[in-house]
This record gives sequence, structure tokens and C-alpha cells, in this order.
Amino acid sequence: MTPDEISAHYRLVRNGSVELSAPLSVEDCCVQSMPDASPVKWHLAHTTWFFETFILERWERGFRPFHEAFRVLYNSYYNAVGDRHPRPQRGLLTQPTLATVLAYRADVDRRMATLLVAGEGGAELLALVALGLQHEQQHQELILTDLKHLFSLNPLAPAYGPPPPAAAAAAALDWRAFAGGVVAIGHAGRDFCFDNETPRHRVFLEPYELASRLVSNGEFLRFIEAGGYADPTHWLAEGWDWRLANDRQHPLYWRHGHDWQEFTLGGLVPLDRQRPVVHVSYYEADAYARWAAARLPTEAEWENAAADLPVAGHFAGRRQYHPSPATTGGLQQFFGDAWEWTCSSYAPYPGFRPGAGAVGEYNGKFMVNQYVLRGGSCVTPEGHLRTTYRNFFPAAACWQFSSIRLARDADAVEPDA
Repeated sequence: MTPDEISAHYRLVRNGSVELSAPLSVEDCCVQSMPDASPVKWHLAHTTWFFETFILERWERGFRPFHEAFRVLYNSYYNAVGDRHPRPQRGLLTQPTLATVLAYRADVDRRMATLLVAGEGGAELLALVALGLQHEQQHQELILTDLKHLFSLNPLAPAYGPPPPAAAAAAALDWRAFAGGVVAIGHAGRDFCFDNETPRHRVFLEPYELASRLVSNGEFLRFIEAGGYADPTHWLAEGWDWRLANDRQHPLYWRHGHDWQEFTLGGLVPLDRQRPVVHVSYYEADAYARWAAARLPTEAEWENAAADLPVAGHFAGRRQYHPSPATTGGLQQFFGDAWEWTCSSYAPYPGFRPGAGAVGEYNGKFMVNQYVLRGGSCVTPEGHLRTTYRNFFPAAACWQFSSIRLARDADAVEPDA
């Protein structure tokens, strides 16, 4: 991007975060529902801290921080930067107020605009701004997923927005065959990517098949009704222990009374059996796949299948923060709607090198005990995704919009037309 394009994109992304918080009360923005989630107010401040700490502190003449204490309060996991406020205690920060955090954002935005106009820092500064904006888009997604978890714990079942609109019937699930062989995955070219998407490299794939769409609520309900949560033969040993420890009987936001309901960002609604199942852990996704005589795809299989598809789908720009059913045939829902668990451990690609300095902590140090998810979701910002994008979470995580695309082996198949 040119400096002018970066400036315009900066304003668009930064304004988007504040717009997400606009329907919320001060109380909504302050509370933390669990250690893995953060208050909306913290997200708004931390994304601002990124620009102040990594850009203004380095390039702004006469730099002075907005507030000295913010360097510790809003550091997330950058050990090279210094001390951090404990993550599980972010919800205890009643001070600074939301008004102060918004003033912090406005101050940093004003100073960033001046810096970008001055043109100092050259390509290195612009690259860090691009990283900061991608980072902020990740936190925009987290604002919505963390808020959903918070609201789900409230007996009033508050709604962030309108309920999901009526949906058409899902298309029949069928299978698409891929010949495999030696294929290339990973990012190539000069466009932005995170370091964990590189380097591009070759892998060998056996012939395989992928389901044409995501698993629906109705299909997952049949797994429940068939005793899937009560039969340990479908589960990984660690997954079975997790199920027992959490008394898990169904996906995270499902409720069962007279009939099945699902908590959404539009409040509590009847379970729509046509929509994709979401908020399942890796354990649940793997157990369902085994029950269905299938498996989860590898991330290389997923990327190979998606390579020629447009990066388009149900993203946050629709303002419908719940996945929609796939209503047409062919390969559907690869991008948007819901993140898709793969059976690939989150590990470095051959030849991977993290970035230099503190920003090198962004991805590389998390490459242990996590699985890769692909494709984005209905709360992923528009334009944030790439075919090579690698999301990652531990196997027990289910407060993200995570879903299931089935895969299976094939002895010999023709390439997908």
C-alpha cells in the first residue's frame, strides 16, 4: 500500500473497533468472563498500545506516552517489552474508564496521522502499521467472540444485535475428490501475511475427499441423539477426560428445554438445524468425524482445495454475526461462516523464521499444543483473510466460531473439476 492508502485504511480499521463498542454500555465493556477472554475496553486499549509502543515510541519526535502505566496495563504477551498486568485480572481494571481509553485512542490516532503524513520511517514503518492493523482486525473478532461468551453467562440472555434472520434449507452434503500429489502451500508474493504463513513449501498429499460444506446443527444433533457424547469409543482419551471434567453434553451455546435453543449475539433463539454447528472444540469435532466414519482434514488438504476459490463469504461486513447455511452445491463455506478445525498441529513450516525483536513473539512462540483452523468466520473482518491464513487454538477452545468440515481418504480420485 502507498502511504495515502495506509492512512485511509488506518482510519477505517480504527473506526471499526469503536463502532463495535458503540451499542454497549460502560458495564458491558469492563467485564471479563474467563481468563481466555478480555473486556471490550481492554481490546480497545491494547490495540492502541500496539501503535504507541511499536511505532510512536520509535519514530515520533519528542515521544511521550499517553500514560506511563499503560505500557504494563495493556501489554498482552510481549515479554521483550517488559512487565504485564496478569491476563486473568483484566476485568478488575475499573480504572482507567472507558472514556479515558477512548481518549487514549483519539490521541494515538492523531499522532499516528501526523507521523504518516511526515513520511518518516519508510517501508519499515509502513510494514509495522500494516501488521498493527491486521492485529487490530484480529481483536475486532475477539471483541465479538469474547462479548458473546460474557452475554451467554447472563440469565437475561442479552442481545448485542438483531437475531439471525430466517434461513433457507442447507444443500445436501456431498464429497469432492482431490488427486493429491506434490502441492505447494504457504504464502508467496509481496502482499501482507503473518510470518507463520511462510515460507511457501511443498508437501505430498495422498488422494483425499472433502465434504462440500460444513456440518449442520441438525447433523450434529443426530450425533448427540445417537449417544455420541456418552460413547468413549468416538473420543480421543484427552477429549473424553475433558468431556467428563466439564460435563459436556452438547456444543457450548446450545440449551435444551422443551426444545433445543442456541445462544447467539442476537440472543437466545430456536436451534436452526440448517445452519452450521459452531463453538465446538477440537475434541468434539474429532469425535463427530469418527462417528461419521470420516476424519478432519489436514491444513495442507484444506489449502490445496481452497487454492482456486475466491476469498469471499459470510464475514463480519454483513452484520449478521451467526453462520448461514450453504444453500447451493459445489464447494461452499471455505471462507467466512465458521473457522474449520484441521487435524494439523500448529507448528513451523520448514525454514520458518520469526520476525526480529518483540514483534517476533507474535506467532512463533505459540507453536506448541495447539491445532490449526482455516477459513475465517462470520465475525472475521472483511478483507482480513487469505487462503494461507493460519489461525490456531488449543484443543479445548470452543468460544470461537469453530466448526467441522469432514474429510476422508480416497484410493484414487480425479482432480476436482
